[in-house]
Amino acid sequence: MIHNTLLHAQKLVSQMTIQEKITQMLYQSPAIERLGIPAYNWWNESLHGVARAGIATMFPQAIGMAATFDENLLHQVADIVSTEGRAKFNAFSKKGDRDIYKGITFWAPNINIFRDPRWGRGHETFGEDPYLTSRLGIAYIKGLQGEDREHLKTTACAKHFAVHSGPEGIRHSFDAVVNKKDLYDTYLYAFKRCVQEGQVEAVMGAYNRVNGEPACGSKTLLQDILRDDWDFKGHVVSDCWAILDFHEHHHVTSTVVESAAMAVNNGCDLNCGSAFLHLYAAYEQGLVTEEAIDQAVIRLLDTRIRLGMLEDYPSPYEDTPYELVECKEHINLSLEVAKRSVVLLKNDGLLPLKKENLKSIAVIGPNANSRDGLIGNYVGTSSEYITPLEGIKNYVGDDVRVYYAQGTHLYKDKVESLAESKDRFAEAILAAEMADVVVMCLGLDATIEGEQGDAGNEYASGDKFDLNLPGNQQELLEAVHAVGKPVILLLSSGSALAVKWADENVNAILQTWYIGARGGKVIAELLFGESSPSGKLPITFYNSTDELPAFEDYSMTNRTYRYMNSPALYPFGYGLTYTHINYSNSHLSKTKLATNEELTVTTTVTNAGNYPIHESIQIYIKDLNASTTVPHYALKGMGIARLAPGESKEFSYVIKPRDLALINDDGECWIEPGKFTLYIGGGQPDTRTKALTGHTIDALDFEVIGTACQLEY
Repeated sequence: MIHNTLLHAQKLVSQMTIQEKITQMLYQSPAIERLGIPAYNWWNESLHGVARAGIATMFPQAIGMAATFDENLLHQVADIVSTEGRAKFNAFSKKGDRDIYKGITFWAPNINIFRDPRWGRGHETFGEDPYLTSRLGIAYIKGLQGEDREHLKTTACAKHFAVHSGPEGIRHSFDAVVNKKDLYDTYLYAFKRCVQEGQVEAVMGAYNRVNGEPACGSKTLLQDILRDDWDFKGHVVSDCWAILDFHEHHHVTSTVVESAAMAVNNGCDLNCGSAFLHLYAAYEQGLVTEEAIDQAVIRLLDTRIRLGMLEDYPSPYEDTPYELVECKEHINLSLEVAKRSVVLLKNDGLLPLKKENLKSIAVIGPNANSRDGLIGNYVGTSSEYITPLEGIKNYVGDDVRVYYAQGTHLYKDKVESLAESKDRFAEAILAAEMADVVVMCLGLDATIEGEQGDAGNEYASGDKFDLNLPGNQQELLEAVHAVGKPVILLLSSGSALAVKWADENVNAILQTWYIGARGGKVIAELLFGESSPSGKLPITFYNSTDELPAFEDYSMTNRTYRYMNSPALYPFGYGLTYTHINYSNSHLSKTKLATNEELTVTTTVTNAGNYPIHESIQIYIKDLNASTTVPHYALKGMGIARLAPGESKEFSYVIKPRDLALINDDGECWIEPGKFTLYIGGGQPDTRTKALTGHTIDALDFEVIGTACQLEY
């Protein structure tokens, strides 16, 4: 039995030729049979379920899971994903199938900050807030990897490091210019915590440059910050074919040989792509040393040893049975997560519907019966899909007539290529006229919102030009509304849409994200009051694109709830329910504290309504005397209270000195004496949230005394 995996990795590497070492730095690593090293493909995905390798339990897209604000729930999801990943790996390996997407090194989660709602890949993230992203990212990482660092269940990868959130169309040549304040306060905050607290095994570099350096070969990011400052011990993988961008698009090198050497010399160990095929030439030309190659291969082999891929260091997970893949318990949790991800944005009292009061329902829209509207990107295959139309029909049975009309194509002006524009409008109007209530299923899907090359949005490479409903959807919504029937709008999207007209005119709006394969069942149950929506927005919904800075501008000025200057349409942290939640007896453990002291906030949360609920308790801090620009206030604590009707629970949370600190213009972290306000409640303390909910967030004042103190950022 091996007692030191790193020493064993070093011993194995010492027996390899230089050519053999280089082959182990490619994502498709061949076997070295004389050393007992099997072939392995490092590339696998598990953003919200095991992806691209057949059947798996599929959860809501990451942005939908973020709407639960629940660390424990994300840990449970990731634990199931890793169980299924292990089961599939075990079974496939025994069949000799070591293909791409069949491994247990998962390139997830995506913890980039969703700073701009136009970014097509934002739905892969946990939203716009660094604190929320860090807490959910850590939970997901720990769920994937397990608690035993020496016997990893699977591995996680924090991506894309760093300062990466569009535009997709120029990501291979783009230079994300960012000042030190925003770099350390916004873009690196979650990465640092995923490395140090989450102990993530891998970090993936981004395509773009950051302040002139390509991220996958950046000395500043990979060496100075990641390894030296944060003491990262795992391995770094390039984004796919990103190293070719060094010479082809960034023009920081002249040849692929130089690019490969630059990546390795600055700390990139594994190449998703083909550049490292040229490492031997770089070695021969003296551009990279054998010692640098050794260091990379040792890291990679150490990961594989701890995953149990070598016979003399077995894994406690090697007997995980295939029967666990998409088993009943896993499906049930996926439905629970889907239920808790939905955010109720508006309700004038129409919801929940009562089946006994209805004779007919019209379900209209391009996402009403669309599987693409359920699943998001980076997906596996479900054994069953339930669209909103199917979910509603199954729920009401023969008691209520359901009329269906597609109404319009998702983004084109017609459904049939030879037809005239708006060829499904008349059918939609007829369905609405015959119904007691209309459910409009509009929004986006991952065929037009996503990664460059994956999404079929040829105009914006997966990004959005604006925040409007695409194609004829807005016109269809207005035409159906004009019929005069009550209208419920279901929005399927992974990002914020500007639905101001809908907010002013329709009766109810639910944000369903990409809810998962069986999401239609959950949607129907929520519409008819089997449970109450409890999700909260992990992103800001803006009134229009006009409020946004230039997409290419990576300054946080006027971005996200932390810095925006105008009221939101729907604020970060906001979400309605069918019940009534009250906060009372909110208090602090002290009102004056030194710069090195902790502070405890306590409140009592009561469910004064008739539905059980998972209340997302949110804590925000406002610095009233900061010596530099700081957020208006920022999320610094959260928790979940599961409350039955009439139930009350006391909730406490410890605020640490770092939660009160600021990042100055030099990127330094300081806690300063002065006055602060702590807010605790079911949303952020802005005027729009108060207007939408009718509730005032509790505000508690305190003072930090003493002298300023520098902390770790």
